[in-house]
This record gives sequence, C-alpha cells and structure tokens, in this order.
Amino acid sequence: MSDTPAPRPTLRLKPGADARRLRHGFPWIYRDDVVADRRTRSVPAGTIAVVTDAERQPLGLAAINMDSRIAARLLDRDPEAAIDVAWIAARLCAAAEHRDRLHDAPFYRLVHAEADGLPGVIVDRFGDAAVLQPNAAWAEAHLDDFVAGLGTLGIEHVLLNATGRARATEGLDGESRWLAGGIDAPVPVVMNGATYLADLAGGQKTGLFYDQRPNHAFVAGLAKGARVLDVFAHVGGFGLAALAHGAASALAVDGSAPALELAAEGAVRTGRAADFGTRRGDAFEVMAALAEEGAAFEVVVVDPPAFAPAKPALTAGLRAYERVARLAAPLVAPGGYLTLCSCSHAAELSKFHAASIRGIGRAGRSSQLVRTGFAGPDHPVHPQLAESGYLKALTFRLLP
Repeated sequence: MSDTPAPRPTLRLKPGADARRLRHGFPWIYRDDVVADRRTRSVPAGTIAVVTDAERQPLGLAAINMDSRIAARLLDRDPEAAIDVAWIAARLCAAAEHRDRLHDAPFYRLVHAEADGLPGVIVDRFGDAAVLQPNAAWAEAHLDDFVAGLGTLGIEHVLLNATGRARATEGLDGESRWLAGGIDAPVPVVMNGATYLADLAGGQKTGLFYDQRPNHAFVAGLAKGARVLDVFAHVGGFGLAALAHGAASALAVDGSAPALELAAEGAVRTGRAADFGTRRGDAFEVMAALAEEGAAFEVVVVDPPAFAPAKPALTAGLRAYERVARLAAPLVAPGGYLTLCSCSHAAELSKFHAASIRGIGRAGRSSQLVRTGFAGPDHPVHPQLAESGYLKALTFRLLP
C-alpha cells in the first residue's frame, strides 16, 4: 500500500499544548492535547495525518488513533513525506545497518518500535526469516510494504505475530499468519556459545528473547563450575549459556512443556545434554519445593513474564517480584549469585530494585548488588520514551 501525500486529514494541537517537545523529538501526542471535534474523532485508526500546532504550523506526519490515550504517533517530521514501501524500506535498512555492526550473524531484534522510527512495530530477525509484530493500525495497513522492505534485506519468510496486547485497542485481530514463505520447524540460533531453538509460529512472543543476550553472557561468566537454576527458562535462556561457559549443571524450570523440550534439544546441540535437566510446573511452587528438598545452587536466575505490564498492575506486580526474590534467595548457596529480571516497563528500576531487596531480606539473606543490566543494544531506547527501556536485570551476591 502507498500513502499518497494529499489529501490528508489534519490533527491540530490545542492552544496551550506543548508543541516544543514534539519539535524536540517526543514521538507521542496525547488525546487531551488535540482538538477532538466530530470530524477528527471519525478518522479511522491508523490514518496518517498532518499534525499542526495551535497556530496551524505543521509539525509532521502521524498515525492517528482517537480511541487511544495516545491519539497520534509521529512517523516523519516532513509533512509531505510519502509513507510507502520506499519509506519503510529505508527505515528497515537503517535499523539493519546498526544491528549488523553489533552482530556477526543476522539474528537479532531488527526493529524496536519508536526507537527505530517505526511506531508500534517490532521485528525479530532469524536469518532469512522474520517475525513481524505490527501493534499499530498504520503498520497493519502497510503489511505488503513491510514484506517488500524486509525482502530487500534478504528476508524470505515473514510471520505476522498478532499476540501483542495493543492490537485490540487499535481495532486489529489476533490472527497470526505467514505473510511470505513459511517455516515449519524450530530455527537454531547460536548466542553466547549456546544453541537455542526458536519456534517462530508456536512459541512465546517471537520464539526467542534476544533482549537478554548481554545478561546471559554476564551470568554465564559467573557460572564456571557452578550448579545453575534457571527459573522461567523458556527455551533455555540463562541455563544453556551457562553450560556453554563451563557450568557444572543447569536445571531449567518452566510451565511450558514445548518450551522445555526445545530447551533440552538446545542442550543436545550445545553438547551438554547430560548436564541439563528440566522441571515443569508453576515457578513459585517449584521454588518452594526445591527449598523443602534442601536444593542449593551457586547461580540462580529468575526471569518471569511482565508482572506489571501497565500502571494499574504495578502494586500487584511489585508484590510478585518481592515474592520471587523471597522464594529464590534460599536456593542460593552461600556466596552464590542471584539474578532477578523484570520486563515490566511500569515497574521502573528503583521500584523493582526495592521489591527485590525486600524479598531477599525477608528470606533472611544479606546481599551485595554487583551488576545492573538492561536489554542489548539491538533494543535501543528512544531518548524521550522511558517505556522503550523496559528490561532490568539485577545480579546480587548473597553473602555467606
């Protein structure tokens, strides 16, 4: 689909709305800041419009959704720009150029939404395949352009992943499907010396969590000769990286049998199958059971799903993070290491840190914070959008 420059609807800021931050690069326009007359409210979600200040001076192009608190997401500062296959391909190529400087193989987060100038769009790359998450209506309307743009990068297989929470607010369906090509087997991905198997169509999110790559590497460096417990392990996460760097053993805990099967196959391909074990069950219940069994590990990692995906869930989410720390700390051998992770953007670092140390303290353990980690550089942070820096990983040493 091609977006023709004219005619386009106009979205005007109210008098008193701060247009300067938009000129300085802030990517969102809130509904309370725009003139929402009957004509504007009737514009379909995803429509590309010219945004102006209160004096009708153009600020750029944005994708509109008047049913959302975020009424518009800026696409381009040029109000005459054509949002078409060439525009999308240029953004994709710029994103790929950055990632190819970071990694020697095309396995990475290719597009990280607003931080890469493609609002609401996530793309994870797996060699000649990609998983596209178009969590905004404007992107859904340009699916053919995305497929063509990805094709210029040598990507032949494109899966539309429709599991994003934001899709419903954009009026989009939840049907995942192949847009180009198709792969019916897990894709092997080598990271930090370990081999992971990513189920693109049937796994969680896009099949693999690239964001933890640098945190995997750090924990793996602590794990030589260690017994490792990897809770919420998904397809092997921290445990496989630790084995690849000389851990004595790794136990992966997860509620998904298919994920643990892929993790076990990853251990085979990493050459450490004999030292890798799995335990399926509720993570909280498994940690409690391990404590009753007297289990101890030199390295424990807990990497749960987002307990606080939005502000309304923050209080309950922080209690859950505290509980995680309280249950995990007794499993750490004296002098060992505990890494606690959060992918909840609503739980900012200071709050997550406080919940973690409360849980460790309630478990009767004393600790040192030895590292604070974040997502890898293939997950860039928009400098004016804290939400794009969602991942936190705290590594503590629990004192003897």
